[in-house]
Amino acid sequence: MKFPQPIPVSELATRFQAQVIGDATLSATGINEIHKVEPGDIAFSDVKKYFEKTLSSPATVILLNEAVECPPGKVILVVPQPFEAYDSLVREYRPFEPLTEPISPRADIHPTAILEPGVVIAANVKIGAYCHIQANTYIGEYTLIGDYVSIGPNSIIGSDAFYYKKQPDGSFQKWRSGGRVLLHDRVDIGAGCTINKGVSGDTIIGEGSKLDCQIHIGHGVVVGKNCLFAAQVGIGGKTIIEDNVVLYGQVGVAQAITIGKGAIVLATSGVSKSLEGGKTYFGAPAEEIREKYKELAALRQLPEVLRKIR
Repeated sequence: MKFPQPIPVSELATRFQAQVIGDATLSATGINEIHKVEPGDIAFSDVKKYFEKTLSSPATVILLNEAVECPPGKVILVVPQPFEAYDSLVREYRPFEPLTEPISPRADIHPTAILEPGVVIAANVKIGAYCHIQANTYIGEYTLIGDYVSIGPNSIIGSDAFYYKKQPDGSFQKWRSGGRVLLHDRVDIGAGCTINKGVSGDTIIGEGSKLDCQIHIGHGVVVGKNCLFAAQVGIGGKTIIEDNVVLYGQVGVAQAITIGKGAIVLATSGVSKSLEGGKTYFGAPAEEIREKYKELAALRQLPEVLRKIR
C-alpha cells in the first residue's frame, strides 16, 4: 500500500511518541508486509527473533518495540506496540467505507463492461473494457480489473484477508486489510470463487490465467500468466505461483511457498513446500510423479514383505 504522499519520519515519530534510531531525515512512501516490502516502505516486528529479518529487508522505516543498532540507510522507530502503530496507519489511509448502494459512485467502470443484476461494486474499484461481471458477484474496494475479464456468478473478489494477530490472552485481533486485488487482462474467474485482498500488499492474478469454479485464493498470493486452476483449488496466503502452472481439481497449496514456472500438480494433491518448475507432481505431500509412483508401488508390496518376515 502506497501513501498519497511521503510521510516524514519526524512526523511519524511525533505521532507515535517514538524513539528514533538512524536517519531521521528519511520519509515513508508506503507500508507493507515483510515478504513484499520495497525501499521506502514501513515494516514492523514485535518479536525479537524476527528483528534481523525485518532489519535486513528492503524496508526503510522499521517499527520495533526494542532499541537495536540501525543499519545504514534506514531508520528505526521504537514504540511500545509496533503492530498497533502499523495497523493505525493502514486504517487511516484505507479507512473502512460501508457500502450504501449497490454500485459506488466512486467506482470507475468502463462503458463497455457488462454488469449483470445483483452485482455489487465498492468504492475505488476500476473495471476495464469489455469485462463481463455475472450476477450476484461482489467486487471489493480498491480492486483493479483489466480488459476482457470474465467473472462468474456469486464470486467474491476483494474480501478481507484472513489475518489476525494473537494477543497475550489468547484472543485474536483483526488487521485492517489495506491491500488490493489486481486481475490482469483476459483473466477468467469461475462461479463461486473467493479472492482475498492483501493485508497491505496486492493479491495478483496474471494475464490470461483461468480459474474454474469454487476456488479460493488467499491474501497476497501472486499468480503468474496463463495459469490454469481446476475446481476447488485452495491457495494459502503469500504463495507465489509462476507462469503456466496447472493445478488440477482439489489441489491444496500451503501458505508462503513458490510453485515454479510450468509445473503441473495432479488432482487432490497437497503442496506443503516449494516445487520446481517444469515437472509434474502428485500426492500429499506432493512429490515429482515418477518418484511418487515408485513410492506407491513399494507400499503396495509392503503387506507381502511383512508376511514373508513373519
